[in-house]
Amino acid sequence: MQRRVVVTGIGVVSPVGNDAITAWQNIIAGKSGIGPLTRLDPEQFSAKVAAEVKDFDIEKYIERKEARKMDRFTHYALAAAFMAVEDAKLNIDETNADRVGVWIGSGIGGLETLEKQFEIFQKRGYRRVSPFFVPMMIPDMATGQVSIYLGAKGVNSCTVTACATGTNSIGDAFKAIQRGDADAMIAGGAEAPITQMSYAGFCANTALTTNPDPHTASRPFDLNRDGFVIGEGAGIIVMEELEQALNRGATIYAEIVGYGSTGDAYHITAPAPGGEGGARSMKIAIEDGGLKPEDIQYINAHGTSTGYNDKYETMAVKTIFGEHAHQLAISSTKSMTGHLLGAAGGVEAIFTILAMKEGILPPTINYETPDPECDLDYVPNEARPANITAAISNSLGFGGHNATLAFKKYE
Repeated sequence: MQRRVVVTGIGVVSPVGNDAITAWQNIIAGKSGIGPLTRLDPEQFSAKVAAEVKDFDIEKYIERKEARKMDRFTHYALAAAFMAVEDAKLNIDETNADRVGVWIGSGIGGLETLEKQFEIFQKRGYRRVSPFFVPMMIPDMATGQVSIYLGAKGVNSCTVTACATGTNSIGDAFKAIQRGDADAMIAGGAEAPITQMSYAGFCANTALTTNPDPHTASRPFDLNRDGFVIGEGAGIIVMEELEQALNRGATIYAEIVGYGSTGDAYHITAPAPGGEGGARSMKIAIEDGGLKPEDIQYINAHGTSTGYNDKYETMAVKTIFGEHAHQLAISSTKSMTGHLLGAAGGVEAIFTILAMKEGILPPTINYETPDPECDLDYVPNEARPANITAAISNSLGFGGHNATLAFKKYE
């Protein structure tokens, strides 16, 4: 018999708030975290807006001397992980450390560090490059540092699947508990991609919106969408084997029941026609959770605000759900957070869980002009009360990665 897995802690650093409660309140209020690009010179780029993390202070969590040895993405991961573990009231000590694991992914890792250190190398030679350069840059260092700071000695891994990273990381960690490799996992995604080269690259491949108005730039499923808004942050959850969580009196947010992961085998950046890879991912997650398509009441969509993604994700939903697709509620919280790349799946899993727990559907804001090819219920512009007992969250990444998590209300 498979072990049951529940979510007992959540932590968020995001453009809409630097803790889970603030972020959720802003999401439900339809409040966007997108603004003018301030971290870089907007005059150099075709895209002028970004979803930046604001008023974040890593020194609330670790000493400045240690923080200087880490990239910004690791700062976000540490803060979100500390919050999630504190929220779960999970004490990690010598009695359980080897059964508590960490699985935090990053799509890009420490690109800011790479850029800064390369500049130093060019101007001043190799002797001036930081000895911490490599450990600061590599994507697994978020997992490594969280493990070190929290003393978690169990399964320790890092998934890198572009924009599906956070979802794959949670799914992979869920499976580690389910099969008995761990009793608790700290899992999710972290990203800090608002850097010169990252921003230039996304502008060059025309993925980012050129709409300079922060209030309408991210408009998933809207006819006039023209690209995504880049964001940053981290979303981390604590998952535990059910009996352990019950025995220690943990608060249970939801039960995680299914995980689907597929490859398009099609194109490096474009989704497969009709979203067939995403459709298979949803099907696997639903079946893995012992659910039927008609059991699902809410989907937190990948919903990037790009032409192909939103159209093909809609088609994928229709493929799997048939007539039930028109009874489903779907929303893209990226309309408010922007696209957090490798961190998106972690943050959006938390929003999916809270939608079930609080009985309210997050809106898709900036939805003004319906697209005939995107004709489902995207919870336009205002949050809506709903009793949700089963939901899924989708993430789809460059390279043809598709990942879906299925959650149930814990009974």
